[in-house]
Amino acid sequence: MGAPCQLETCRNASSDSFGGKGVVDVHRDVVDGHGVATDGAYAMDLFEHAADNDLTGVPLAERLRPRHLRDVVGQEHLTGAAGILSRVLKLGRVPSLILWGPPGTGKTTIAECLAHEANARFIKLSAVAAGVADVRKAVEEARRLRAEQRLGTILFVDEIHRFNKSQQDALLPHVEKGVVTLIGATTENPSFEVNPALLSRCRVLVLKSVTPEALQRLIDKAMSDPHGLAERGFEVDDVARKVLVVAAGGDARKLLTSLEVAADLCESEGRHRIDRGDVEAAVQRRVLMYDKDGEQHYDVVSAFIKSMRGSNVDAALHYGFRMIEAGEDPMFVLRRMVIFASEDVGNADPMGLLVATSALQAFQLVGLPEGAINIAHAISYLAAAPKSNASYMAWKAAKKDIAAHGSLPVPMHLRNAPTALMKSLGYGQGYQYPHDHDGGFVVDHYLPDALQDARYYHPKDVGAEAAIKARLDGLMAHQLAVHATKTEGKPP
Repeated sequence: MGAPCQLETCRNASSDSFGGKGVVDVHRDVVDGHGVATDGAYAMDLFEHAADNDLTGVPLAERLRPRHLRDVVGQEHLTGAAGILSRVLKLGRVPSLILWGPPGTGKTTIAECLAHEANARFIKLSAVAAGVADVRKAVEEARRLRAEQRLGTILFVDEIHRFNKSQQDALLPHVEKGVVTLIGATTENPSFEVNPALLSRCRVLVLKSVTPEALQRLIDKAMSDPHGLAERGFEVDDVARKVLVVAAGGDARKLLTSLEVAADLCESEGRHRIDRGDVEAAVQRRVLMYDKDGEQHYDVVSAFIKSMRGSNVDAALHYGFRMIEAGEDPMFVLRRMVIFASEDVGNADPMGLLVATSALQAFQLVGLPEGAINIAHAISYLAAAPKSNASYMAWKAAKKDIAAHGSLPVPMHLRNAPTALMKSLGYGQGYQYPHDHDGGFVVDHYLPDALQDARYYHPKDVGAEAAIKARLDGLMAHQLAVHATKTEGKPP
C-alpha cells in the first residue's frame, strides 16, 4: 500500500511520497482560497466562503454537507470516536480508501471531511466523465502542490467502478508512491469492479444505509440549521416526517432533496407546516406507510407467508414487494423465504432451499434495484413449488421427545470406541457398516432403547418427497420382514 497522508510538517516537499518524507501541515484555503477541484478547475469551498456568497440555488443537501467527521450522520461505525476513520485521523494518517455503500450514505462527504481535517488539498474526479488524461493532470497538480507549497493531495474518484482497467492502472503507480492518497467511492462490490492490484493498496470501508433514526436527526438539523430551513420558519408534522423517512429508503441526500421541494410547495400555498401531501407531491408518488414494529408489519408478513404456502404466486409477489416498497429491509424478506423453503416446501422440492439461499446471496452482491429481480425469482419459485411440512413437523416431534425423555443412553453398538478399555466394555460391538451390504442398507436399531418405535418424519406423497417416501416405505417394509422372520425363528 502507498504511504498514507500524514499531518506533520513537510520535511521534503519534493519527495514522491505523500506520507513519510512528503507530509502536510497546510489548510486547504491557503491555496488560492479554494477547496475542491474538478477536471483541473477549482471550486470555492462552500462553508469557508458562505459569508461572502449568495447561497440561493445551492441545494439543501449541499448546504448541510458536514465538514467534520463527527457531524456525519448514519455512519458512526466509521466516524464515531471508536470508528476507524476517527482513529486514523488521531494518528495523523489517512490511508487510501475505497468507500463502498448505497447512494446517499455520505461517501463524498466523508472524503471531503478527511481532506479538511487532514489539511490536504481535495481534487475530485467523476469516473463517468474523466479519462486517463484527467488522472494524469490531477497527479501533476498534486506533484506541483507538494513541491511548491508543501501540500498533500487527496484524489477523490466518484463511481470508481466506472473506470476501466487502463484508467485504474493509470492511478496505480501514483497511489503506490503516495503522490496522491486515493479515496474511491462506489455503489458496486469493489471485489468485482476494482482491479486487484489497486484494491490491495486501499482499505475497503463499507457504508450502511442511513437508519430511520439517523434520518429523523437529519430532518431536525435541516429545520434548525441556519444553512438549512431555519430562517424560513417551517415545521414538519409527524406523519410527514415518517413519509420522508420511508420515501428516502436510507438515502440522506434523497431525504433532504424531498424535504426542500416539499418546503417550497408548502410555501407556495402560503403555509409553513409541511404535511404528508407536500412530501408525496415532492417525491411524485404515494408513499406506503408501514410500521415495521407494529400490527401492520405482522399482518403483511403473515399474508406474505400464507400466500406462498397457498401457492398463490401473484399474492406472494404483491405482499413481498409491498413490504420492500414501504421501507422493509429486503434482507428480512429474504430470510423469511429461507425459513419458508424448509418449513413449508421441504423435501417436496429440495431445490427450494437452494433457490432461497442463492437469492439471499445474490442480493448481498448486487443490492437494489437489480436485486429485486432475485427476490422475485425466489418468491415465484417458492410459491409455485410443491409443499411439504414433513421436515418441520419431524423437528417438532423429535424436540418433544427430547424434552420428555432427556439424554437417553446411546445404544452400545453405535458408540465410539477409541480406546482398548472402551472396546472391552462393549463400545461399538455389533455395529454393521451399511456399505458392506447390498443397497447400502442393513437392518439395525439406532434410536435409544426407550424410543425404538418412535417415528418423526412422515414424508408426503408430493413432489420429490414422493420418491423419498417410496424409498423409506420400502426400507421399513424390509425391516419389518426381517423382524418377522427372526420372530418365527427362521434365518433372515
